[in-house]
Amino acid sequence: MTDEEREIAMEKALKAMTAFSNKYTENTGTFYCSDKSIPAVVIKGLAEHKVTLGAPLCPCRFYEDKEKEAKEGYWNCPCVPMRERHECHCMLFLTEDNDFVGEETNISYDEVKNLSGGMSG
Repeated sequence: MTDEEREIAMEKALKAMTAFSNKYTENTGTFYCSDKSIPAVVIKGLAEHKVTLGAPLCPCRFYEDKEKEAKEGYWNCPCVPMRERHECHCMLFLTEDNDFVGEETNISYDEVKNLSGGMSG
């Protein structure tokens, strides 16, 4: 993949993961962190994994083999702990009782881009 192709793929993935995250907060009654740079960086990490691995593998964990984990799907966002118990290791999707919960359920593409340090990963 050329640098230009990667940049186009990242922009597309970042927009898709931002839209997904906004819809997921809406559907699950969860919120973003009061410090919106947290969800911005996580969303960027998910987009980077979508481009490099073909799946939105959780960017907040260590993996011996990222490709294997992405194929297995357990840690692909939303991960099994989030789907089953509303437990998000990344602090992307927070429940009302979390100490860091904010009031926002929406983050814009521009916020994600700006708060996460830009496009290149």
